[in-house]
Amino acid sequence: MSSTTVNVGNERQLILFNLGKGSYGIPIENVFEIKKMEEITVVPKAPKFIEGVINLRGNVVPVVDLRKRFGMEKSEITKRTKIIIVEIGKRQFGLVVDSVAEVVSLSNEQIEPSLPTVSGLKAEFINGIGKMSEKLIIILEISRILQSNEDIKVED
Repeated sequence: MSSTTVNVGNERQLILFNLGKGSYGIPIENVFEIKKMEEITVVPKAPKFIEGVINLRGNVVPVVDLRKRFGMEKSEITKRTKIIIVEIGKRQFGLVVDSVAEVVSLSNEQIEPSLPTVSGLKAEFINGIGKMSEKLIIILEISRILQSNEDIKVED
């Protein structure tokens, strides 16, 4: 799947966040808002990775726990825990992350294509691997994370 990241010259702008010891990035143009963690209303019979829904200024927004989605161990909610509101097409979704780090620009030369499996994540979730100093950043394909066999529909 092709990337929809903002290209400034030959650079991509990403929001970096953390899950456990891993650093992840998502294209900045998919990010609508970053919120403090808030109470999430559980939805019966939702896919396992859907934590529930929140009310975002009158809109009901499904919230995905990325730790659950990636098969990671659940962690304690802290002051640093955030919900990143992303937009795919005309739909909004929340992504629960351990913390949000920064906005970065990576040149195309700093981004490698994804491997079949990286840090236990399936390649379908990964758009590439960013190299920043001594740190590797897993660049996620947001639309793929929100899709599965048991899943919610993402429509453009």
